[in-house]
Amino acid sequence: MTGTSPSDFAKRLDKTADDTEALLGRLLSDDILHDEIARPKRLMDAMRYSSLNGGKRLRPFLVVESAAVFGVPREAALLVGAALECIHCYSLIHDDLPAMDNSDLRRGRPTLHKKTDDATAILAGDGLLTLAFDIVTRDEIHRDANVRLLLTRALARCAGIGGMVGGQILDLAGEGRFGGNEPIDVARIQQMKTGALLRYGCIAGAILGEASQKEYQALDDYGRALGEAFQIADDLLDVEGDAAALGKPAGADAALGKTTFVTQLGIEGAKQRVRDLLARADSAVSIFGDRAAVLQAAARFVAERKN
Repeated sequence: MTGTSPSDFAKRLDKTADDTEALLGRLLSDDILHDEIARPKRLMDAMRYSSLNGGKRLRPFLVVESAAVFGVPREAALLVGAALECIHCYSLIHDDLPAMDNSDLRRGRPTLHKKTDDATAILAGDGLLTLAFDIVTRDEIHRDANVRLLLTRALARCAGIGGMVGGQILDLAGEGRFGGNEPIDVARIQQMKTGALLRYGCIAGAILGEASQKEYQALDDYGRALGEAFQIADDLLDVEGDAAALGKPAGADAALGKTTFVTQLGIEGAKQRVRDLLARADSAVSIFGDRAAVLQAAARFVAERKN
């Protein structure tokens, strides 16, 4: 990697987080849009509680930086990133519910259902999910309606039955929630539950930039490698991490009896797998030359993060 120092990378990540925060604040305001009837205060407060004032905003950052490879206007990429972040935040609300992971803390604060109640949390998640598709279809993202269609379809498929939602039910099945002894494919679960949204952050830039098939494939390969590295790093943090730094209890996977990359590969095997994935991610975007420096730094950030 050349051209991006750790401090430069941190500044870029923080800048995108700040810009995303400001944009989400506007998107989640109390101002009623055309065709809306009302924005109920309890619902909006709950959506803001779970979406604002927290998180590294890695997924919007991937959209912004993958789009920057093609010179896409930052404002357009930020809107797509905000839509993706709405999906991510909704998924966290629902994951934390008693029927799912039953978590009390998220980002160092009470989870939404603990702060309010289960019904409000469910509806806040539903609100963020549907808002995401309102945002990603907006005219200001791209002049070409077909580009907006491709962005929307890809988001639905990465977030839906063949992506995050499907991965969540496979993960629950792996915990034995539904009886039986279904085989556990940790890599497949990861690709769907966690990796799909991270991958979208990368291919969204290619779609926005109207990339060639070769360029799209490079970002797709990068996104898949980065997504798997992210999950393995997460599994390692659950074993080795500090609860205060994580903002949630450590050891949650073991408590739920989950099969993870660490339980399958061991700690050292998992760390070696991360190194291999970093090399794969680095190689995938090498076709972009120095324009890929920030993306290469992002892969290292994912692998080395402490929370």
